Amino acid sequence: MTRWLILIVAAFILYKLFTGDRGRKKTQEAETKKHMAATGEMVKDPVCGTYVPADADIRVRDGNKVYAFCSYECRDAFVKRLEASRTESVEHAKEAEHAEEGRG
Repeated sequence: MTRWLILIVAAFILYKLFTGDRGRKKTQEAETKKHMAATGEMVKDPVCGTYVPADADIRVRDGNKVYAFCSYECRDAFVKRLEASRTESVEHAKEAEHAEEGRG
């Protein structure tokens, strides 16, 4: 009976050590990402919020701003959203122009 009790206690201690180490690693990785984001080494993907290197391979330039992405899916979603907002603003400008012509 004592052997089983010692074995259970030892297993519990090993379990706690393992899960505590994993938690510490996650915390340390999060701190590293925060530091890299603060120094400009990493930027946030505008679609999913993942931190990616500022010089990532998947990028889109919009005017003077360059956006970095974690995947082509995020890039494609961003481009669609960008095109939709541009189309919407062009249509809004045309409606405003027609309204001005109607007043004049």
